[in-house]
Amino acid sequence: SKQFQRIMSKQGIKFKLNTKVTAARKENGKVMVSVEGVKDGKTDTLEADVLLVCVGRRPFTNNLGLEEIGIEKDDRGRVPVNSRFQTVLPNIFAIGDCIQGPMLAHKAEDEAIICAEGMVGGAVHIDYNCVPSVIYTHPEVAWVGKTEEDLKAEGVEFSVGKFPFAANSRAKCNNDTDGL
Repeated sequence: SKQFQRIMSKQGIKFKLNTKVTAARKENGKVMVSVEGVKDGKTDTLEADVLLVCVGRRPFTNNLGLEEIGIEKDDRGRVPVNSRFQTVLPNIFAIGDCIQGPMLAHKAEDEAIICAEGMVGGAVHIDYNCVPSVIYTHPEVAWVGKTEEDLKAEGVEFSVGKFPFAANSRAKCNNDTDGL
């Protein structure tokens, strides 16, 4: 994350860590953003051309009639399923954004294939540690598997391997060697 922050800083992006947005208003064609330090309570106002608000994602499971047929949702609106993607009603299955896990199209696609195979008697197994994640920035940041912190917390021995992106053939061909 430090290298990513360094690359983004070179692009002119400023980081305000441990800071929360308390208000935003338009003023003379600009966006005035009020911020507050989480630790020290110090307030400041930032001037911006645009404001991008990221509030996370949530499942869209309202108004589907789930409760009427006996399918409950968890506290985040997700549908609980078993290892075969069956809900509490064994002939109703759920996958993708409406169940627990990252809300990624390729995760849902894998679940759909495995769920359909399971419906016809096939083996049902998905290793979510093999589902890649990505942040669509420039440069893109992607990862797969557990983090070093996860493995340490679980007491799992591991080795770290690093490969300089500048040595990647695609990066060289595109003259775009900043990356992770």
